[in-house]
Amino acid sequence: QVQLVESGGGLVQAGGSLRLSCAASGRAFAGYYMGWFRQAPGKEREFVAAITWSSGTTFYADSVKGRFSISRDKAKNTVYLQMNSLKPEDTAVYYCATDKIPRTIITRPSSYDYWGQGTQVTVSS
Repeated sequence: QVQLVESGGGLVQAGGSLRLSCAASGRAFAGYYMGWFRQAPGKEREFVAAITWSSGTTFYADSVKGRFSISRDKAKNTVYLQMNSLKPEDTAVYYCATDKIPRTIITRPSSYDYWGQGTQVTVSS
């Protein structure tokens, strides 16, 4: 079965950087989207970024464009989220997700069947 394991979260000051990793296993991911979502206390889970496993095409939420970068390493079956210029409002639990879905619905959390356990990112002001 598909397993996703996130790592790399932590506490960082505003303006700092973190790199999250998502190790994927359990199947071949050709044709799949790999997504990052986040959920802050009292808020709904929201889309952050996504990448196509095969071609590496990337997609970003407006709130993180220019600051975050998603990438994947096929040899390691791992997806990364490089987060720069972090802001206190980026504080959330970050989740990795994957599924084979149409591009039109990649920003919806409900589109994905497979999720990691999440990793906490806290940005202090």
